[in-house]
Amino acid sequence: MDKVNIAQKFTKITEYWKPYIAAELNGQHVKLDKLKGEFVFHHHENEDEMFLVVKGRFRMEFRDRQVWIEEGEFIVVPRGVEHKPVADEECWLLLFEPASTLNTGNVRNERTLQELERV
Repeated sequence: MDKVNIAQKFTKITEYWKPYIAAELNGQHVKLDKLKGEFVFHHHENEDEMFLVVKGRFRMEFRDRQVWIEEGEFIVVPRGVEHKPVADEECWLLLFEPASTLNTGNVRNERTLQELERV
């Protein structure tokens, strides 16, 4: 039951689009990730995802619209909804999702991470 300093954890993250596990609870992972550039359109069959902006901003693109998420705001993407995160500048994210969630969802490519490291 140690406290977590989010800013300190982010100093250890040097790669974009590589989420790290910061904590676990009730079968869920609290993940930290740095974004810059575009990800890929994907969806998750069985998991909802929550994206909380700790620093910066990004936009969540959907097939029919886009939503800007600013520092201190979050968005929940329901399971089955196709989405693509895009960050024009570096953005720090806290993600909250089931431990089974694969970062690229239904897409398998060079960004797919089968196992995540802890930070």
